[in-house]
Amino acid sequence: MNIYRPFKNLIALIVVVLAVYFTAQLFNYSKVTDQNKEPENSEYMSRYNVYALKTPEQLFFGDEAVPLNRWDVKESLDRELLVNTYWQSQTLLFLKRSNRYFPIIEPILKKQDVPDDFKYLALIESGFVPTIKSPAGAVGVWQFMSGTAKDYGLEVSSEVDERYNIEKATMAACEYLKDSYKKYGSWTLVAASYNAGRRFVDKQLKRQDAGNYYDLLLGEETGRYVFRILAIKMIMEDPAEYGFKFRKSDLYPKIPTRKITLKSSVKDFAVFAKENEVNYKILKYFNPWLRKAYLTNKNKKEYEITLPAKGYINFAFSDYKNPDDSVSVK
Repeated sequence: MNIYRPFKNLIALIVVVLAVYFTAQLFNYSKVTDQNKEPENSEYMSRYNVYALKTPEQLFFGDEAVPLNRWDVKESLDRELLVNTYWQSQTLLFLKRSNRYFPIIEPILKKQDVPDDFKYLALIESGFVPTIKSPAGAVGVWQFMSGTAKDYGLEVSSEVDERYNIEKATMAACEYLKDSYKKYGSWTLVAASYNAGRRFVDKQLKRQDAGNYYDLLLGEETGRYVFRILAIKMIMEDPAEYGFKFRKSDLYPKIPTRKITLKSSVKDFAVFAKENEVNYKILKYFNPWLRKAYLTNKNKKEYEITLPAKGYINFAFSDYKNPDDSVSVK
C-alpha cells in the first residue's frame, strides 16, 4: 500500500476545485465586462454630441460691420465661438453674473455715448469678479492700472482704491474709450488698444501700413481679443442657440441698494456695518474699494457707501425664485 496515495488524491482534488473556482470567476468577470461594454452606435454615444457652430451672415461691434466675407475673419470668430461655447462653466457664470452687473454698466455707457457692446469688454476683462487683480497689477471690473486710473480721476491709495468701485470705474473707462475713439475713429481699434495699449497699436498700424483691426497681424492675445468679445456677445444675446439652458431664477439677481454719505473718518468698519444692520462681509462685498478695515479720511472727502436696501438686508436666493419660472431663457 502506497501511504502517499491519499495525499496525492487530496492534492488532485484541491487542484480541480481551484481550477473550477477560477474558471467560474473568469466567466463572471467576462460577463460583467460584456454587460458594461457599450456596443457601437449605442444609445449612450448617441446622447453625446459636439456640434460645429454656425457663424452669422452679419455682425456688428458698435456701429461697425464685421467683415465676415473674409475667411480669416470668419475662422477667427469661429475659434472664439467654439472656445466660449464649450467652456460651459465659465460662460454660464458670465450669463449669471451679467444679470447683476449689466444693469449697473449699461446706463452709464448709454449716458456717455459709448456703444453698449463695451459691456462685453468689461466682462471678458474681469469675468465680473469685482475684486480681481491681474499679475500685472490691473484691478477691478475694467482692469485699470494704477497710473491710468489716476489719470482719469480715480483715487488710488492704501485705504481707498476706486478701481474697485464699479460705477466710478465705468465712468473712467468711458472717458478712456472716448479718448481712444477720438484718436482712431474705430471702435474695434479702441477695443484692441484697451487690451494692448495705444502705443502698441499705433506702432503696428504704422509698421503694417494698415487702417483697421481686421487687417493687423497681432500677437495671440490682442489678435483674439475683439473676436472673443464678439463671440461672448453672440452667446449672451441668444444663449439657447448655443445650448445654454437656464431659468431666470438661476441668474444672480441685482440686489436693490441704498447709499450712505460719509464725510468723516471710520475707526472700525465692522462696528460701522453692525450699526447699519449688515455684517462686515456684506459691507466689503458692496464696497470692495474700501481697502482697509478703517478710513482715516483726513481731508474730509465725501464718499458714498453702498449697502443692501432695508428690505433686502437678509435677501435669500430663494426669495428671488419664481415658481412659474421653469422655461429656458433664450
